[in-house]
Amino acid sequence: MIIDIHTHLGDILYPNGGQLIDQKNVRKKIFFDVISQSEFLLHTGISDAVDQWLYKKMYTLVTRASRARNATATLENMRQSMDATGVVKSVCMPIPPYVTFDDLRCAQAKDAGVIAFTGIDYTRKYDVASALKSDVSKGAKGIKLHPIIQRAPMDNQKTFEAMEAFAPFRLPVLFHCGISSYYLGAEQQEKENAGFGAIAYARDLVANFPNVTFIAGHAGLFQYREVMDLLAGFKNVMVDTSVQSPGHIRELLNVFGPERLMYASDWPFGNRKSAIKIMKKACQGDKSLEKRIFYENAALLLGI
Repeated sequence: MIIDIHTHLGDILYPNGGQLIDQKNVRKKIFFDVISQSEFLLHTGISDAVDQWLYKKMYTLVTRASRARNATATLENMRQSMDATGVVKSVCMPIPPYVTFDDLRCAQAKDAGVIAFTGIDYTRKYDVASALKSDVSKGAKGIKLHPIIQRAPMDNQKTFEAMEAFAPFRLPVLFHCGISSYYLGAEQQEKENAGFGAIAYARDLVANFPNVTFIAGHAGLFQYREVMDLLAGFKNVMVDTSVQSPGHIRELLNVFGPERLMYASDWPFGNRKSAIKIMKKACQGDKSLEKRIFYENAALLLGI
């Protein structure tokens, strides 16, 4: 059995993104994308420096591929992907105001395989503490923070206030970790701040809330070594392995230990079959290790 600790439903980039969740027969608009090539190679590049250089050179192609995948994030497609890969639970991440906890809670009512996290809406003034308490009472199993899309660094005052209110619930906080982009043209300046994905912002947050379990999304993407250097010393930090190669995962295992890694695909931005192959290769045939990372760590964290 597999728990996917980091997935998405709905259009996380535009208003009313939750409306995508219930659409039927949605297919990716482009047949081939450059992310597929990386997945075929199990995200094993020539070197970290070259990979980052290529990402910058191919930014437009990579972003178009990500956006095409984002547009396929329906409940129907998620269920098909779960059935095809043996995933029993998909932990779904909102990004308010585009996709909200209420959107995911509605999806969960239709498919018990969905586990909904809540989030913070940085675009409006409201009683965040009361809203989080209400969401937890309705079944929210954690919080998602996306500093880039939400244009809110993790040392934001509203974030700290939310963590103060959320800490007593003893639920995890998954944050996007690493530099990445999601928009093209003028929208890139208007709708995102890629620099807010820097690992230093995360270090300050996790240091101030030692009783909150944080999950570093994607283990920092290209900045995974910074995640090891800056975050591994905090025992309240776990990592998800989405978009990392087998070699990187083995490095993360050596630094964080097997009890602090969890399988993730970042579906639909990542392909589950490729992510499972990567994890199996990283575990090198150790079935006990596979079981821990595919299921047990997440089940313990979520109280399943």
